[in-house]
Amino acid sequence: MSRHTLSVLVENKPGVLARIASLFSRRGFNIDSLAVGPTEDDDVSRMTIVVNVEDLPLEQVTKQLNKLVNVIKIVELDPTSSVQRELLLVKIGADRDTRSHILETVQLFRAKVVDVAPDAVTVEATGNADKLEALLRVLEPFGIRELVQSGMVAVGRGPRSITDRSARSATVTPIAPVAN
Repeated sequence: MSRHTLSVLVENKPGVLARIASLFSRRGFNIDSLAVGPTEDDDVSRMTIVVNVEDLPLEQVTKQLNKLVNVIKIVELDPTSSVQRELLLVKIGADRDTRSHILETVQLFRAKVVDVAPDAVTVEATGNADKLEALLRVLEPFGIRELVQSGMVAVGRGPRSITDRSARSATVTPIAPVAN
């Protein structure tokens, strides 16, 4: 199995998310990450879907996605030619003895403290999955009290946007790596 990141433009209407998630479910695919939000056009939302599948079944799913009336465009984002980020909020137990160590760790990972309580610190970090996992491994000995992580959001590198391509795609459009 291989990991694929799909950027899907959809009409901003009720029920679209449920129909798309249902399509993956019917095919027996687990969605590893899902993020949905508005775009520069109020009538269009962007879904970033990360799924682990074989290449051929992915093609079958994307063809079925394209048949859904609310799907405008599907692009597969290559990790080397896109910017991919997740958001992490983590609440860590912090007493007088450990607080300075936690603050040093936060600085090393270019994260930031967003809330401080007498016995806890809440940290916000953004980055790729590897960076966030590494941060959690380092913070774990201090005692993670609560953790919230967003799904991945991604956008292709360079000046072109997903809307620069044709209005509706019949198949997934992979974004080619950027030549240096």
